Amino acid sequence: MSDFDSNPFADPNTASPFADPSVQQATQGGPGGRQGGLEDYNPFADGGNQTRPAAGTEEKKPKEKTEKTGQNRGGIPPPQPSQPGGQPAIMQPSEEPPPYSASSAQRVNTDDLQKRQEELEKKAAELQRKEQEMRNMQFQERQNNWPPLPTCCPVGPCFYQDFSVDIPLEFQRTVKLVYYLWMFYCITLFLNVLGSLAYFIADGDGGATFGLSLVWFVLFTPCSFICWYRPLYKAFRSDSSFNFFVFFFIFFFQFIVCVIQALGITNFTVGWINSLGIVGKHTFSGAVMLFISFFFTICAVIQIIMLIKVHRIYRSTGASFTKAQMEFSQGVMKNEAVQSAASTAAQGAVKGMAQQYGTSNKY
Repeated sequence: MSDFDSNPFADPNTASPFADPSVQQATQGGPGGRQGGLEDYNPFADGGNQTRPAAGTEEKKPKEKTEKTGQNRGGIPPPQPSQPGGQPAIMQPSEEPPPYSASSAQRVNTDDLQKRQEELEKKAAELQRKEQEMRNMQFQERQNNWPPLPTCCPVGPCFYQDFSVDIPLEFQRTVKLVYYLWMFYCITLFLNVLGSLAYFIADGDGGATFGLSLVWFVLFTPCSFICWYRPLYKAFRSDSSFNFFVFFFIFFFQFIVCVIQALGITNFTVGWINSLGIVGKHTFSGAVMLFISFFFTICAVIQIIMLIKVHRIYRSTGASFTKAQMEFSQGVMKNEAVQSAASTAAQGAVKGMAQQYGTSNKY
């Protein structure tokens, strides 16, 4: 029967795996007659040839090695004895902490915060007011507010002027400077009347200068506002090339007139030439005339500076002469007077052609 129990496909020269001495030792028992199972076999102890010792047969290990190293075989230090009383090793505070008190560095000065809060509230109220004004302007027509005349005056304001609403923020300073320049020029014209009066008192030939000074003050004050300041205001308000060209053309002649007035070449105004001639005859009148001549000189210098500055801004905005022509043509065609005149002329031309056509058919 042994032949039937053997594996017919097995190699007869191959030894059985259970013939290994280590396996037989683990299954049947270790050396010295000790019996043990596979669970007592430790393959990692001394090359896999040692087994767990039986109960009561533990090997005595030398105490010297353990005492020297102070560690067990696994490298773990032995447990330390617990402190008496069973309390954890935590440091107990010797004294209680002092009570909390705010230092001087932590004290916040609320006065500055209150001032900043008030300033922010004022700015917010101002912005809200401007937004409300702009919204109201969208639904109702703007009311003229310049010149600021009293309500009892029979003549009302003629223009609407508000830099914060009409003019962009980056150009408001320039437009305000031109506005202050116009006011300074009007004051100089008024002083020219007084200087011409002093000239007329000192010299009888100054009568014509005094009369013309009244004409210049009455004529140039409103004309300068309408002819060169107002076009500049509208140019920056709507980015109008046509108004820029009007300002450049008229303001250049204004500069030339101001130079003539400062020099005093003729007796039309008080200037440097006739002022120096009066100083030797009448000191007080000559001093007043020199002072006014200095004012005219300042006006001329500021005018040429502002002319150059506005021209640089005009070049940076992308405006051109072609755009000015287009704006002029569109503005002329939108004018009601021009439209009514054109319609009247067209109707007259049609009637004339109809009458001529009817007369030719009769013949």
